[in-house]
Amino acid sequence: MTEGRNHTTITKFILLGFSEFPKLTIALFSVFLGIYMMTVSWNVSLITLIRMDAHLHTPMYFFLSNLSFLDICYVSTIAPKMLSGFFQKHSSISFLGCTIQYFFFSSLGLTECCLLAAMAYDRYTAICNPLLYTAVMSPTLCVQMVAGSCITGFFGSFIQLCALLQLHFCGPNVINHFFCDLPQLLVLSCSDTFFFQVMTSVLTVIFGLTSVLVIVVSYGYIVAAILKIISAEGRSKAFNTCASHLTVVILFFGSGIFVYMYPNSGDSLSQNKLASVLYTVIIPMLNPLIYSLRNKEIKEALSRWKRIEQLRVFSNLPLILPCFLEQYCCEIVRLDQINILYGVFPRLYL
Repeated sequence: MTEGRNHTTITKFILLGFSEFPKLTIALFSVFLGIYMMTVSWNVSLITLIRMDAHLHTPMYFFLSNLSFLDICYVSTIAPKMLSGFFQKHSSISFLGCTIQYFFFSSLGLTECCLLAAMAYDRYTAICNPLLYTAVMSPTLCVQMVAGSCITGFFGSFIQLCALLQLHFCGPNVINHFFCDLPQLLVLSCSDTFFFQVMTSVLTVIFGLTSVLVIVVSYGYIVAAILKIISAEGRSKAFNTCASHLTVVILFFGSGIFVYMYPNSGDSLSQNKLASVLYTVIIPMLNPLIYSLRNKEIKEALSRWKRIEQLRVFSNLPLILPCFLEQYCCEIVRLDQINILYGVFPRLYL
């Protein structure tokens, strides 16, 4: 802490994390470390598969690969600091580090809101206007939508960052959370947070409600188009193309609404912490599974990749086989020499 003329300024915060479960420290660390490693590996694998397989070079999988990249960055802003705090008596973070962590967390979260809305529009175009799909969802438009999502998300978070740096923190510096989240920071602020809360509400309307509105309208048209399909097989196929995205949307927005709309008092703190684990750690791990398990194109891409790997192994046999035979022949010669020596000098081997 630094002393001013009439007040004390907080220079660091203490993150309590999961200190209320001291007996489960090793178990929780192992679980979250495993989840983090699986999140990174599964999302990297999905990105690699999409990049390598030409059949997946479509707008849908372009957005999906960007979503996977976002999830890797999103969880990496939270998990490393959370994991390091399990074995620290007092897990501290500087004020600058706290604001930087929240800036990237907020930026990536807002970007994902916009990206999920863009993906909903992509599904609307694919189902409601299939003949114009390739013309409407051109590579240029897809790149512009992803870039626009990123710019919009980081700009919205930058506005929050500027307002957050104007707040003064002079009281307790203990955050009952595993990362620097906005509701906990506002509680600790000694400044009047009314303007900040109004600005946050406006940004929530702009980003959250606008994204939700785009998604709801898109799926309204999608449902209407699916109901017009005569065959049951056609309806099932159309629905399956949207089921994964809809599941991710419900999980992401549902957990976010629970955390930021639920009152932060009493027993709700532990509930909010568990809900925060869901949307900061669990959902980024589940996203590649949700998009892969019932996705026929992903399964076919995996099958093609396995066949290519098998062909590579067989194509290397002409190079591997001579080396193996040479080694095998040398081993036979060596054994023959030992047998000859055993016949000449039997006592040496007794």
